[in-house]
Amino acid sequence: MTSFIKAHNGKETIRIGFTRQRISPHAGLSAFGSFLHWHRFKELLRKHLPQRTSPNARPSEDMALGFMTGILAGAKKLTQVAHLRADPLVPELLGIAGIGSQSAYSRYFPCFKSAPANSQCFGQFWRWSLERLRTRKEGYTLDVDSTQLLHEDGHQKEGVATGHTHRGLKRAYHPLLAIIAEAKVVAGFWLRPGNTRSDTNVVGFFEELLARLPHWLHLKLVRADSGFCYEPLLALLENRRLLYVVVARLYEPVRSLIRTTTDWQRTDIPGTEVAEAWHKEWGWSQARRVVLLRHSRPDAGGRLLLECPGYAYQALVTNLGPEVGALEVWRRYNGRAGSENVIRELDECFALPQLSLKKFYATEAALSLAVLSYNLCILFQCHIGWMERVTAATLRFLVFTTGGVISRTGGYTTIRLAVQNQRHKQWWARLLEKLSCPFPNCNAVEDLQPNFFA
Repeated sequence: MTSFIKAHNGKETIRIGFTRQRISPHAGLSAFGSFLHWHRFKELLRKHLPQRTSPNARPSEDMALGFMTGILAGAKKLTQVAHLRADPLVPELLGIAGIGSQSAYSRYFPCFKSAPANSQCFGQFWRWSLERLRTRKEGYTLDVDSTQLLHEDGHQKEGVATGHTHRGLKRAYHPLLAIIAEAKVVAGFWLRPGNTRSDTNVVGFFEELLARLPHWLHLKLVRADSGFCYEPLLALLENRRLLYVVVARLYEPVRSLIRTTTDWQRTDIPGTEVAEAWHKEWGWSQARRVVLLRHSRPDAGGRLLLECPGYAYQALVTNLGPEVGALEVWRRYNGRAGSENVIRELDECFALPQLSLKKFYATEAALSLAVLSYNLCILFQCHIGWMERVTAATLRFLVFTTGGVISRTGGYTTIRLAVQNQRHKQWWARLLEKLSCPFPNCNAVEDLQPNFFA
């Protein structure tokens, strides 16, 4: 006899029991698995990941796929990734033998042992991500940014060092990212110790990134904040004939320029005035165009200066030509706020602040795979034709965590998704047909809305 545990919901008694039926809470990952198979992503991982030498070890591509799927399913730590081992369906969806345990992943990631090896390996995945983007006649915008990943208790972990963060001096990592603004795809990721400056190694990072850009992917503009207003980087962009807008550091020469400027011009934005000048900063090899802005509105951004009260000030360094007005330079830079949203999503949905291993380059590899999971999430939405992107949390809630029953019917593994609403069933049918079609097509799948469940 089946024994039940009785629980009360306030209205009636509910009996809770157990079943041996094979049920998966992540059957919705079948859509993501189909997307990976469509792009032969497992073969890509096998080609570029360092292979393990032990004959009893799981293949690297299986370990990586299991880890990335765990991150997409909401895991924040290796123990949570290993929890997917209890799911009877996920390995079959991915075409792998199984999900690794926590100890297996702790042994796997230390095989990433150096910066050149990591760059050579993951550089191929960043290039693969960019090759999935469509060409744009007007080109793409590249945003360079950095962030801090706090690990205040990580005293025994390589690279966790005390540096300046948004919460003061804290122990952290200080990674460097490059983001294609229009597609919200990460084009490059380097992990750095927490005691580095924003511009540390940025020239090498940028040279490597430019070397792997597809030849057809044209960069129309590069944007960065004041941490990257760095003479070698500006010179590199100018030598490569790349247009840029970078926030100037408000050191004394720029403050003096603000104090002495009298040619402020009103704009069509209430409370905002602009001016511009050719200015040579400390350490610069040449004078460059600097656009100055002052805002009387408290919500407009900028920095308050004691010597110039009443306004918040901004200064932008650019090599855009004079045909691009000062206000237009500011407007083109403002689109960079989208990169902050990407970093926020990486923090909230892809476990960047939580993942940390003992060895530095092992941590970089784990974080790189998490960022690659983010790229796959974006490319998945591109593949099915969604014009408006949704966050990974929304995609996880609406698609990936759809439950299902697994059975063996007619010699085939069969998954029956737990979908009750007829409109929702039709949507799933269109999605799976799109992903199973061997040829690219323009038949977009409509956006999935929460009211489909009604």
